[in-house]
Amino acid sequence: MLKSLLDELYLSPQAITISGNRHLFLSSQGAFLTKLKGHSCWGQNSTVLVAHYDRVPNSPGANDNSAAVFELIEAAIKLRREKTHRWLIIFTDKEELAHGEGIRDQGSYTLAKGLQDAGFGNSRFYIFDACGVGDTLIISTMADHLMKHEAGPGITRTRLQVRQLRAKALEITRHLHLDRVRLIPTPFSDDVGFLRAGIAAQTITMLPSEEAAAFGTLLRNKPDFADALVNREVQDKYDRQLIPETWRLLNGPEDSDLRLTPQHFSQVVRFICALCKAN
Repeated sequence: MLKSLLDELYLSPQAITISGNRHLFLSSQGAFLTKLKGHSCWGQNSTVLVAHYDRVPNSPGANDNSAAVFELIEAAIKLRREKTHRWLIIFTDKEELAHGEGIRDQGSYTLAKGLQDAGFGNSRFYIFDACGVGDTLIISTMADHLMKHEAGPGITRTRLQVRQLRAKALEITRHLHLDRVRLIPTPFSDDVGFLRAGIAAQTITMLPSEEAAAFGTLLRNKPDFADALVNREVQDKYDRQLIPETWRLLNGPEDSDLRLTPQHFSQVVRFICALCKAN
């Protein structure tokens, strides 16, 4: 269904299957690659924008993650119209994991390996997830949390790259005069698979301002609560109600279009386009 929509919009999508997961690619170069492995391409110093299109069974998936998918589609149309170059949009499969599956089962993990082979290892990766509810742009700090106990030259390089991605995102928010922006950790997303495969990635999401403010205060008082965002066992030790409501409702039947705040979608689209023009 998504590929059909992209075809109707003349965005020339390419479907590439990696380890059984079907990812969809849009690029400023038109046709991308018939397959990733073994090809050299224009990946060096490009901006790669990622949003997963899969959803948990029995969930409408309006915020997780249809909103971000449609925002990236709108951005792609604008970027093509304005002849902006050196960007790649990937709609990923298998972000949502079934019970008992681990990070290496995530679609972004094997995708990242293929992107490295194709010359995209030094590109700037931005993940857009749950960008449909709220007025406040959240620039995730979860990567810092995930890597805090890791060591080695590879991790040192990845930490530096994550800081650079975050600095660029903050620079863009200042350029766009966005006044509702917060740095806080966020739930599990495609960035986990990318990080495990050795590619730095920065997640972007949205929250209502009152939820973002309350959660920021909570984390200042209980910094270890960030563990609860990625670990169900840790969640059980705390009151799950402390997690922002918008995130608690993800992956369930209440993640419907009735909760979306489309009046703020344009803010995300502007941010996406500005990221690509900053190459």
